[in-house]
Amino acid sequence: MFELDFRSRKPIYEQICDKIKELIALGDLKTGEQLPAVRALAKEIGINHNTIQKAFAQLEREGVIISITGKGSFVSGDADHKAVFRQGALEEIARVIEKNLIYHITLEEVIETAAEVYRKSSEGQEGK
Repeated sequence: MFELDFRSRKPIYEQICDKIKELIALGDLKTGEQLPAVRALAKEIGINHNTIQKAFAQLEREGVIISITGKGSFVSGDADHKAVFRQGALEEIARVIEKNLIYHITLEEVIETAAEVYRKSSEGQEGK
């Protein structure tokens, strides 16, 4: 279910949050569907259960999941997840572009890099 990059600068709990959001956006996790138990998921991935708990707490604050004591965590039905995730991705792109201005990266370089990422991504999708 999860592939984590333990060498990444991105914290593990954020990687878990991102993966769950991705699974929801792709439709692999649907509204009302139960997520794996914290301890079971921690054991499966091979990380401390507190890290999973931190990720689930973050997702709950964002309204992505709801937790019911004694029953578990479930994908929330409160929001249009794809629209929320899309908006979050666009905001992240905006932050990166603002940083690019500091480093004098041109619009042409940004467009060229984006086109390369899309090209590589679509090549990877064809192999699936």
